[in-house]
Amino acid sequence: MGLDFAIDALYETGWNTTEVKTIARHSDGRAYPARDAVQAFFGEHGYELNLKHIQLFDCYRAEWRDAQGQVGGAVVGQTAEEAAVYAMSQLRRQLSAK
Repeated sequence: MGLDFAIDALYETGWNTTEVKTIARHSDGRAYPARDAVQAFFGEHGYELNLKHIQLFDCYRAEWRDAQGQVGGAVVGQTAEEAAVYAMSQLRRQLSAK
């Protein structure tokens, strides 16, 4: 997938840099939310985001749960940043569908 794909997916949801306090920059210059900003976004919407390295597959899993511990969704990525950004894009899609 790659960080490029995750950033594209986030931008497709209408995200822009004014929505977060801290941003990071991709090698192509595009801004994306830093991990702490992604964590804050999930918290603001009542979810806890957990990022875990899956050593067997050398990937990262991002999973978010609500206050009752119910899984709201999960994604994987090659890096923690990719998984976090892609997870944010998926939560934004979920929220806009409600």
